[in-house]
Amino acid sequence: MNCSKCGKKAVYEARYSGMNYCEDHFAESVESRFKTEIRKQIRIGREVKTVAVALSGGKDSSVLLYLIKKVLGKNKKIKIVAITVDEGIEGYRNLELESARKLCDDLGVEHKVISFKSKYGTTMDKVVQSDPSTIPCSHCGPMRRQSMNLLATQADADYLALGINLDDYAQSVLMNVIKGDTVRMSRLAPHENQQEGLVKRIIPLWKIPEKEVLIYSILQGIKVDRLSCPYAGRAERNEIREIISGLEEKHPGTAYAIAKFGEEVKKSIAPAGRYTHLGNCRICGTPTTSDICSVCRNMKQIPA
Repeated sequence: MNCSKCGKKAVYEARYSGMNYCEDHFAESVESRFKTEIRKQIRIGREVKTVAVALSGGKDSSVLLYLIKKVLGKNKKIKIVAITVDEGIEGYRNLELESARKLCDDLGVEHKVISFKSKYGTTMDKVVQSDPSTIPCSHCGPMRRQSMNLLATQADADYLALGINLDDYAQSVLMNVIKGDTVRMSRLAPHENQQEGLVKRIIPLWKIPEKEVLIYSILQGIKVDRLSCPYAGRAERNEIREIISGLEEKHPGTAYAIAKFGEEVKKSIAPAGRYTHLGNCRICGTPTTSDICSVCRNMKQIPA
């Protein structure tokens, strides 16, 4: 199998496009799509001062930070800061945290960390222990998003970059379709409009398949942890992941089609100006669409 562009030995076959890539042209393909999304999602000419990057230490967020540093790091007017949320999952997050710190040191990027313990007075391990029947992600997701927004706000960031790849995005779209949840669909990143109290989120990797992110990390020598969260097996999106993976195997390009569908739905909703109003949680004061934010509501349900 030879590269479709230069005839050299190929290292990757992109079945959805029919293209084969050698190592150099594979990297070029990934970086080209990344740069295209950066130009679309960040208004470089609008005096962007700080970009925060959500860094877990896994492959997606590590590649994200690496590429943002490579592309935006050339602009001396833009500050890049990595932010990590320590959920308190022993044998998982503590190990990925070390990888995140090492990557930031190697790239010369400032690194900020916030823990569930310091912000909420508990850890995910304790949350699960107190209520074994709960779906861990239903607690962890809102707490992580709130914590990331806090760190990004404290860093005075104009944007918060998330390591969401094509597979992740397609899964989110299909989950919202199955639930008929147009509200959540309309809130999917990347965000074009600024909402008070929230740092605008961008997802520069959202058109790059997860497999390609992994291969890129290997070829570029980016050291990442390939650990899985011990609670991931109980996540709602696992079934959706399997459905899309199966369809992608039979019909290459399915994930792109689903992501494109989600993008078009968002565009059709946005002009109507719906689902944009945010108030403040009457308990903690954070931005929310409800009287009480999901974090405070969930915390009330955790047995003492």
